[in-house]
Order: sequence, then C-alpha cells, then structure tokens
Amino acid sequence: MQLNLRNPIVFFDLETTGVNIATDHIVEISYLKVYPNGKEECKTLRINPGVPIPAEATAVHGISDADVANCPTFKEVAKNIAKDIEGCDLAGFNSNRFDIPLLVEELLRAGVDIDLSKRKMIDVQTIFHKMEQRTLSAAYKFYCDKDLDNAHTAEADTRATYEVLKSQLDRYPDLQNDMAALAEFSTHTKNVDFAGRIVYNEDGVEVFNFGKYKGRSVSEVFKTDIGYYGWMMQGDFTLNTKNVITNIKLRELKR
Repeated sequence: MQLNLRNPIVFFDLETTGVNIATDHIVEISYLKVYPNGKEECKTLRINPGVPIPAEATAVHGISDADVANCPTFKEVAKNIAKDIEGCDLAGFNSNRFDIPLLVEELLRAGVDIDLSKRKMIDVQTIFHKMEQRTLSAAYKFYCDKDLDNAHTAEADTRATYEVLKSQLDRYPDLQNDMAALAEFSTHTKNVDFAGRIVYNEDGVEVFNFGKYKGRSVSEVFKTDIGYYGWMMQGDFTLNTKNVITNIKLRELKR
C-alpha cells in the first residue's frame, strides 16, 4: 500500500558512537525522502564524530575511525540536513526514542535549532511491537517476506523500515493510512522534550517523567525546589531537555 501523504515524509536511520542521547554522536545518517506524488530521494552521509568510535559500536555497524577520518563533521552538514527535512514528517525504527532525539541533539550542538513541533513522527517499531512484538530483521521477514541483507547499515535499515510501514498498512485494515493517526499510534507518551524526560499528563500539564518528582508538575516543582532546575542544567541531560525546562521556567516568571 502506498502511503497517503499530505507532506513529504523522511525515513531515516542513524549509526552512532553509542546509545546515550546526551553524549554520543552520529557516524552515519541515511534518509529516504518520499513525496506525496510517490517520488523518492535517498541520501547517505558518513560523519566524523570528532571522538573515537568505541570498538563495541564498530562491532555493531562496522564503521571505524579510519572510515570517517576524512568525512565532514556534523556541524559541516547540519544546515543541509535541516534543510532536507524541513517541512517533512519523520519516520524510523525506534526513532521516537532514539534517532529523533539524537538528531535534534546533534543539530542543537551545531547551532541549528529546528522546529519539529508540527511534524508527525511515526515509529515503525512501536507499530510492530504493538502488533507483533519483534525486531527489524524479523519485521522485514514477517511483513515483506525478505531477508534483511546488510542489517545495521543505515541505508539498508532505512529502506527496510519504509517497506515495512507500507506492508503494515496492507496487513492491518484498522491501521489508518494517515500520518497524524500513525504518529499518534506509534507514540508511547506525549513527550514535551524528545528524550521523554518531560511529558504531558492527561490534563496537558508538563510533568517530570523520571526521578523523585516523577508525575509532578515541572512549574510547581521549580517554585518549591529551584535547586532542581540548577541540578538539571548542570547534569547529563540533553540540550533539548534543558531548553524545554528553561522555557517552562521563563514562562512561569512572566505570569
């Protein structure tokens, strides 16, 4: 089934130095841009992360320090990437929990502040887990009846994710071919920040999603324990999370 698109959608996958959104870096990004008329554009970039790639990361994706020694840094390509995804919805496999938060973090580190608040974000892994409970290779075999060659290369994973989503729409009549509906279905929580440290509760209030104040209103906590804001700003949280709590704090000061 072809996707019912109102906006272009970018399927993408990252290979990285690790899995910590706040401290790890991208070493490869591949994205497949699909337009409402069915046109497709694919781009893959190797990135020099500026830090050694751990051996355990290389063992997963096969990219070593030597492979990226002469590649551009993320800062050098950040504006082009932001331009490519501007106005597009986003999709990936485990993208809402990892790829999108890390991509936003890298953009912020590079001084590029992109507004994704109106973009739909479809996580094909979440759809898969809600329907079948498996991994990407198994999803590709299950939905597309194909073996995933070159797994853990960004381009192969990106295209497989695109094909899986189309097959999911074919398989499940109740799954709406609509990006807003798919984004809602593939979201576990209503995140305020991309890392999911701050979420909206049922009343639409920003609350903490971790730690001793989990479930408590961010603005109310900052009124009674302003030191918690300082602790977060000095802590190992993403720049996006720090921007979110700062905006909440400044909003409350203006009231």
